[in-house]
Amino acid sequence: MTEHHEISYQVSFSNPGTHVFEVCCTIPDPDPDGQCFSLPAWIPGSYLIRDFARHVVDIHAKGSSGQHVEIVKIDKQTWQAEPVSGSLTVLAEIFAFDPSVRGAHLDHTHAFFNGTSLFLRVHGRDRRACRVRLCAPENITGNGWHVATAMAPETTDAQGFGWYRAENYEALIDHPVEIAPQTVVEFSACGVPHRMAIRGRHQADTERLAGDLKRICEHHIRFFGEPAPIENYVFLLNAVGKGYGGLEHRASTALISRRDALPTPAQNGVSEDYREFLALCSHEYFHTWNVKRIRPEVFNPPDLHREVHTRLLWVFEGMTSYYDELSLVRCGLINRESYLEMLARTITRVHRTSGRLRQSVAESSFDAWTKFYKQDENSPNAIVSYYSKGALVALLLDLELRRNAISPMSLDTVMRALWQRYGLTGRGVPENGIEDLLRDLGAPDLDDFFARYVYGTAELPLAEALAHVGVTLEWTVPKNEKDVGGYGAPKSNGAGSRAEWGMRTEATEGGLRLRHVDRGGAAEQAGLAPGDVVIAVDGLRIDSAGLERLMARTGPETTLRVHAFRGDELFDCDVVTQPPRATSCWLRCVPDAGPDVQSARDAWLAGRDPSR
Repeated sequence: MTEHHEISYQVSFSNPGTHVFEVCCTIPDPDPDGQCFSLPAWIPGSYLIRDFARHVVDIHAKGSSGQHVEIVKIDKQTWQAEPVSGSLTVLAEIFAFDPSVRGAHLDHTHAFFNGTSLFLRVHGRDRRACRVRLCAPENITGNGWHVATAMAPETTDAQGFGWYRAENYEALIDHPVEIAPQTVVEFSACGVPHRMAIRGRHQADTERLAGDLKRICEHHIRFFGEPAPIENYVFLLNAVGKGYGGLEHRASTALISRRDALPTPAQNGVSEDYREFLALCSHEYFHTWNVKRIRPEVFNPPDLHREVHTRLLWVFEGMTSYYDELSLVRCGLINRESYLEMLARTITRVHRTSGRLRQSVAESSFDAWTKFYKQDENSPNAIVSYYSKGALVALLLDLELRRNAISPMSLDTVMRALWQRYGLTGRGVPENGIEDLLRDLGAPDLDDFFARYVYGTAELPLAEALAHVGVTLEWTVPKNEKDVGGYGAPKSNGAGSRAEWGMRTEATEGGLRLRHVDRGGAAEQAGLAPGDVVIAVDGLRIDSAGLERLMARTGPETTLRVHAFRGDELFDCDVVTQPPRATSCWLRCVPDAGPDVQSARDAWLAGRDPSR
């Protein structure tokens, strides 16, 4: 594609205090019938219609000689320009005040954006090469602001400002950009340059970060096989006081993490917070293969103007969630006890959601747009996460494949085969592609497995599956709301010692607001509902600590008089407490398991594939 036919963009921000990006798009040969252009309705990796076009503050166009060109908005995200001869330039002002990893944010401290928020799609020219100029305002360049992005540089200065290239529109919007004072951590993984650009105040041990991230990245590269499908990779980290999340891209990821989750030079070992951070990095990096290149057929390419439904998100997010933590023990960053603690907490989280018995992981995947990403007070009763339950289905499938004596293999075998069949070829995975691939690999008949655990809502037989690798699973009554299970044998399960109300609360002015009420629980049977504010129990004012003490000393089948507000109206009701449920999962390795069982456990945790 010659330079004459390229679509060019320019991004500037003359006054960061207004939170407005100025974006210019030039089309050298616009549609002679009137060029249409639009902004996406959603961003790949986050399955919710976000209507990025709503942030456009002003938009206008001009022709090659500078003349005004009329444009008309034809739907919520699409505009059409009147026919012109010569080139067409569209100028837009876009408000950017979304601090998440999914949108764009601009203020005096930094400029961050995803291409879906800023770059207009030129209809009919999607496959054209694109050039982007990132402009630096004069009043900030001397304050250490640098550009961090995985987009290919063309002509840039020492701070990274200047021209970049992308092979087409889909690639253009898949390279987020961070412009700010940053700490840059650099390392090489299997010969590929990697870096983490940290924005925000922190006291991180950058040398340790580089070493730990290198181990994770090299593990994933070798898992799928060298060479890596990237020429460079960038972790864009926003270190904050409170926050957590990530969004994958083809050669980078945008992350948000608490600054105190990062390791400091004085810290030894791997804290729970740092372990969670490493798992986040592992998760997003694994997506470099699983979803960015091995992707559903319906995402190849994705239609960014409307919802695109697939029943396979449990594969692309659930399996990634399975491997993000498992990889930490496989590459030696945590021990097996720490990994099993993380796994137990995932099992606890899924088990405490009664929606697991009403929605399958395939349905959860399909309904991500309207249910998972639009959760309400009843969601725990109605839906299940394709991330967390998907990870447990992946675990179950892995252990099932490993114990097959006729044609031993593992989920590792399947992931590598997915990479060969779909990732390397660019073909999309059909909706039944996983089952077809398993049959082609010679796996045992798994029709019943998929019917029960993928398309159905049967309880996952985790205790039985884990027993085959010498891991026991025990359920106990939680001691308090913070008891989410873990590794080892709890001293006492406290059965019968505490009442259960079947509700989740949050402190608010004057009482406790009900965030969620369990179906069939004591609170629901008493007539309490989400949004009610409980102010007193048995005539005494109540708060979070008081409720916890009350539950600990009150047995089941006890009647408590509750006073609450619904809106501005006071009412009272009787709550009859229920027996406690064993919902905390505890895992531990069997120390005296037989040699075959120990060998199977070691192979699973070490990543030894029976098919090799």
